[in-house]
Amino acid sequence: MDKSLYVAMTGAKEILQAQAVNNYNLANANTTGFKANLSAFQSQAVAGTGYASRVYATDAATGWDGSEGSIATTGRALDVAIQGQGFIAVQGPNGQEAYTRNGDLHLTADGVLETSTGQAVLGDDGPITVPPSGSIQIADDGTVSVVPLGSTPGTVATVGRIKLVNPPADSLTRQSGGLFQLTAGGTAPADASVKIASGALESSNVDLASAMVNMIDLARSFDLQVKAMQSADQNAQSSAQL
Repeated sequence: MDKSLYVAMTGAKEILQAQAVNNYNLANANTTGFKANLSAFQSQAVAGTGYASRVYATDAATGWDGSEGSIATTGRALDVAIQGQGFIAVQGPNGQEAYTRNGDLHLTADGVLETSTGQAVLGDDGPITVPPSGSIQIADDGTVSVVPLGSTPGTVATVGRIKLVNPPADSLTRQSGGLFQLTAGGTAPADASVKIASGALESSNVDLASAMVNMIDLARSFDLQVKAMQSADQNAQSSAQL
């Protein structure tokens, strides 16, 4: 097989993978606290006999964009946003402790505090459960307080404290649903320096304009690879006739 055909074929395949990453980011442009995935192309020489005249590109994930999204005030008591670096500890789908910046919190019918994607928010002693109450407040250190039903507004009871952590980015592995877990397993210690803003949400850090431009650029690159494959096929047919 002609090397040019192989180069064009692998180029098209790798571009499709890059498109999948870019489209995933676009799909989560409005997801609370979402961190964009990053990928990059690198050159690889085509191995084999003969002169090394061909180089193809491979696409690989290079991590995620850890920059902060913008914080929008909502005024809702159960909306929280991490200020600066850090994560909210939640119970992942596999039962292990996971970390998220999605502060769109809700209460289940049983009073369990959960994220909008259904992960229970963890405190010092496991998932935080809120009893029936007249109002609820979340302080900047994650302390959850309520005014019990039938009590005066000045009667405040603390029901738990959200576990806030700040593990090094290189110690985390990204999971589905925008969650992160420690690569080596285990749990990260609570970090008192991590603060949250109550009544606010952090937006996705996906740069929508750049993602759209990248999508168009990748589509054009894919068309170019297809044309290169067609040219290689035409050259092969002409060689066979000669």
